[in-house]
Amino acid sequence: MFDAFVRHSLAVRPTYSWIVFADPDHPWRLDDPRVQVIRRFRSDKRTASRLFADHVLVPGTAKALGCDILVTTGFVPIYHPLPIAMQMFSLQHADAANGVGGLRRLYRKWAAGRGFRLANLVITNSQFAASQIEAAHPELARRLLVSYEGLDHSVFHPRETPGEAESLQGAFGIAPGYFLWVSNFYKYKQADLLLRGYALLPAATRKKAPLVMVGGDWGAGAAAVRTVAADLGIEADIRMLGWVDEKYLPALYRQAAAFCLSSREETFGRSVAEAMACGTPCIANDIPIMREVTGGSALLVDCQDREAVCGAMHGVLEDRQLQLRLRDEGIEGSRRFSFERLAEERLIGMESMLAAYGNGRRTIGKRIKGDGECKSTVAPGQGEEGAR
Repeated sequence: MFDAFVRHSLAVRPTYSWIVFADPDHPWRLDDPRVQVIRRFRSDKRTASRLFADHVLVPGTAKALGCDILVTTGFVPIYHPLPIAMQMFSLQHADAANGVGGLRRLYRKWAAGRGFRLANLVITNSQFAASQIEAAHPELARRLLVSYEGLDHSVFHPRETPGEAESLQGAFGIAPGYFLWVSNFYKYKQADLLLRGYALLPAATRKKAPLVMVGGDWGAGAAAVRTVAADLGIEADIRMLGWVDEKYLPALYRQAAAFCLSSREETFGRSVAEAMACGTPCIANDIPIMREVTGGSALLVDCQDREAVCGAMHGVLEDRQLQLRLRDEGIEGSRRFSFERLAEERLIGMESMLAAYGNGRRTIGKRIKGDGECKSTVAPGQGEEGAR
C-alpha cells in the first residue's frame, strides 16, 4: 500500500520527493530518483529496538534530512519534531473480543489514543471507521480525513489472461469454480463461521467447489481452522495455501465461483474490493463497512447463521442470473477505488495540514493545492501485521 501511494503521489505532484523508512528485508519495488529508501531500522524482529526507532530515531532522522511531514500508521512518535499525518486503518484493538493480545492491545490503545490527540491530520479509509473514531474522539472532526483504499485496476480486472487457469492448476492443484478466502487467520475474521456454513453444502457440491484459503497464520489461527474442518468432517474439501506470491492473486479471484469474507470487523475490506474488481461474486458478513464498500453489489448474510451462509454459497453456484448481477455490479462498484484518487485526496489533506501548521493551527482548515517543493516521509507504523 505504501509503495502504491508513493508511486502515484509522484505522478500527481511532480515537485514532491519522499524518504521511506523500510525494514532491510522489505521488498521495496519503487525505484525513482525522488524516493530515498533508508533501511537502517528494523521493523518487527526486535520489539524494543523497533519501538525506539519508531518513536525517536526515525522522526529525528526525518527532521535532519529536511522532511516537512512525517506520515505514520497508528501512532504519533514520542519525539515528533515534524507535523504528523497519522493513518489509522485498523481499530481491532478497541474490542478485546478481536483477540489482538494483551500487551499488543494495551500498546495500540495507548498509541492510538495519543495519536488521536496529537496528530495534525488523521487519515482513515471509510466513513464507518471515521464514525467509530469520531464517536470516541469528537474533537478530531476537523482533523479527520476519509480516503478510501486504492486498487490497481491494471492488475485487478475481470479480463482472464491466457493460461491462468492452467497456471493455478500447476501451482496449487486447483481447478476453476472454488470458493475463495483471502485473509490472514486473525480471530476476528471468524473463519470457523464460514466453515460451518460451507459444511452444510452437499458432499458432491463441496467436492466440485472446494474452499480455497489463502493467508498467513496468526495466533495459531490456521491450526484452529484445520481443527474445525476435521471436526466437521470436511478437511478433504479445504485447500489451505498459506502465503502465495501476489502475482497469483488476480487469477485466484477470477477463477473462483465466489469470494467469501466472514469477518466481524473491518475498516475497509480490501480483499472484497479486489474480488469485485476481478468480477468475482462476493459473499460477506452483514456488517456496516461491508454495506459501505460493496454498495449492494455483494450477498451480505449473518455469518452466525449457518443456513444463511450455506444458502448464499449454494445460490452463487446455481443461479446464473445472480452470478451475472453480482459480477457486473461488483466491477462497477470497484471503480470508486483507485490509487490516483487516493493519492490526490491524501496529498490535499497533507498540504492543507502543512499550511495550518505553519499558521500555528491544529486543524485541517481550508483545503489547498500545493505547488511548491515538498518532501514527505513514510515512517513505520503499527498496522495489523506490525509491518512498516
